[in-house]
Amino acid sequence: MTMLTIDPAPRALGASDILVSPLAWGMWRFKGSVANGRTLVEAALDAGITLFDTADIYGTDTPAGFGSAEALFGDVLAEAPQLRDRMVIATKGGIRPGNPYRSDAPYLRQAVDDSLARMRIERIDLYQIHRRDFLTHPQEVAASLTRMVADGKVRAVGVSNHSPAEVNALQAFLDHPIVSTQPEFSPLHTAPLYDGTLDQAMARGMTVLGWSPLGGGRLTDGSHPAGALLAEQGARFGVDAATAALSWSMVHPARIIPIVGSQTPDRIRAAADAVQVGWTHAEWYAVLQAGMGAGLP
Repeated sequence: MTMLTIDPAPRALGASDILVSPLAWGMWRFKGSVANGRTLVEAALDAGITLFDTADIYGTDTPAGFGSAEALFGDVLAEAPQLRDRMVIATKGGIRPGNPYRSDAPYLRQAVDDSLARMRIERIDLYQIHRRDFLTHPQEVAASLTRMVADGKVRAVGVSNHSPAEVNALQAFLDHPIVSTQPEFSPLHTAPLYDGTLDQAMARGMTVLGWSPLGGGRLTDGSHPAGALLAEQGARFGVDAATAALSWSMVHPARIIPIVGSQTPDRIRAAADAVQVGWTHAEWYAVLQAGMGAGLP
């Protein structure tokens, strides 16, 4: 019986020389004290996670407001600067409450400077356009990204929530590759399987960073048919449904890197066991169909 398995070794971030772990840790719910923040960051590093994903808009729904997740991350790094050398930092810009999307040159120039200042770092490893700004030509966006790299503020560039056509339009004006794309992906959100997102990533050698890999937590509920199958699969390998859900994404040939959003050290550590879970084709497709609520043709 053929078993799909996960390579636990670090891999290149797209066509860059940046090595990242097969899991990422996301900070869209990162808030609270510096001490608590440091505990979470260190839990991720201790679990072997080296890719940290944030965005300037994270924290907008908290009293601390826009930019607060980056600022808290910066406080952690200021308190423990030795952690910086152990991680790859990714952030995103392009969403502003009330706008809602901005990617014009003046805006991105200020956005990247603000992100650097909040995190108190000299260079961002991966800068991503968070969502497409329909009112800015991709040539202007490409020029801004090129300038960030040329100025030494950014090592590599990527996109988030972009369609394959939007990726193609931006890449057409860039001299260097888009190294990553960040779609929502889970058994409950399977659009990237069908809309060309994963196919384009494999064809171009782009890294796929999958957000909401647990379907907003619904896949940890055994009452959901997909959640029940994931719990069964996890039990075979000594892990829970959440960890099995991460592995479900990771065995896809696009080598998807799920972004773990847990704010609990034990859950972050448990996520690292996803690399131990194997899948047969039949098991993987059973979860897919349960998630879609329909059989495949």
